[in-house]
Amino acid sequence: MLSSKCKTIGKCLVFILNILIFSSCASQKNIAYFNDLPNILVDSVIKSQSFSAPVILSDDVLLIDIQTVDASVNSLINSGNKSGTTGLPASNESLSLLTGYLVDKSGNVEIPMLGSVKLAGLTTTEAKELIVKRASIYFKNPIVQVRFGNYRITVLGEVLRPSTFTIANERVSVLDALGLAGDLTVYGRRENVLLIRDKGFQKEITRLNLNSSDLFKSPYFYLKQNDVIYVEPGKSKAAATNAARTQTLAILGSVLSVLIVALSRF
Repeated sequence: MLSSKCKTIGKCLVFILNILIFSSCASQKNIAYFNDLPNILVDSVIKSQSFSAPVILSDDVLLIDIQTVDASVNSLINSGNKSGTTGLPASNESLSLLTGYLVDKSGNVEIPMLGSVKLAGLTTTEAKELIVKRASIYFKNPIVQVRFGNYRITVLGEVLRPSTFTIANERVSVLDALGLAGDLTVYGRRENVLLIRDKGFQKEITRLNLNSSDLFKSPYFYLKQNDVIYVEPGKSKAAATNAARTQTLAILGSVLSVLIVALSRF
């Protein structure tokens, strides 16, 4: 009788433990990007979203280099560049020293010898043309280069290296940003990536599906300065954090099974 009861109790305990163990396990997820594309290699072209150059905004930092035939003038006219530490991670070591002109709240920059120049609302190409026009009043055939010094993208959540990245190239896609962050972990939700974009005093929020090739057609495929990408954890993340608990339950189940078998022999 005792042996029969022990067996019954043991079976119930093992059944309950198995439910707890398997409920803690991660379900298998399809983690491939663009899994709607055919597996067989074919020649195909996907029309992607056209790139729109970012415009200069207040509080941006611009790298402006003006060169003339007079070397002494070059040193003076470019003296507005200020050096400082950006606090960037090691992955951005080459950009760790920030030099440039701060765009003030009115959208202007103060350039030595040229005075105040309104650049907000312009692309870097348009800003270059405007500065060349202004500099040509004082110098012959000036050569001007303009680019962003604080083109920042932030990637957070389930990626290998979450961080804020300063990028020299204005043409940055969602895939580029995720590549800088070391790609998604196996726990990241590829079908529901959150993108947050500054719109003046508002935030524009959208969701991106990395599992679909429609991403290439999205108006958010190319990023803007100060965009934030957040990769949400999936349900498997919670299961992974319970790995220690699951292992403990498995061990406890094994011990109980051994005890039940031992008791059943008495």
